[in-house]
Amino acid sequence: MAQVRVTVDGVEYADDVEPRTLLVHYLRERLGKTGTLVGCDTSNCGACTVHLNGQSVKSCSVLAVQVDGAEITTIEGIARDGKLHPMQEAFNECHALQCGYCTPGMIMQAIDLLGDNPDPNEQEVREGIEGNLCRCTGYQNIVRAVQSAAAKMKPGSTADTQSPVSVAGGGE
Repeated sequence: MAQVRVTVDGVEYADDVEPRTLLVHYLRERLGKTGTLVGCDTSNCGACTVHLNGQSVKSCSVLAVQVDGAEITTIEGIARDGKLHPMQEAFNECHALQCGYCTPGMIMQAIDLLGDNPDPNEQEVREGIEGNLCRCTGYQNIVRAVQSAAAKMKPGSTADTQSPVSVAGGGE
């Protein structure tokens, strides 16, 4: 067993884990963060995307022991004060989900994208989410949702939405 100390969604944890335990399994089975989904176990689909020290990663390709001392944000940790993150709101408003299986990972990747590029055009959104697969949609509403969230999250936006405390990917 190996000891891992990690902060997940603002809460500190210290656990003994098998050295071969994947981060996705640690989050789901040990911490109950079931919004982080297991889709393919090959890092192809992106359903397991979380933020690791502010950058999106596919948690099925990271060992739990590799995140010792790190800060992890899951889909459960992006809402603030009982209010959905602007990206979550945009996915809902723009009907950017169907079965919903890809949605948590897609949202986490899209937040990271906006941290690097706060005003992406359609092509930039498509390129920014290309490692996350949706088997139900044609991506049009997903792209629209990301651009809608980008508009809401701009400083000085008149949208009735609070920006999260931090946005992954940005150097802020």
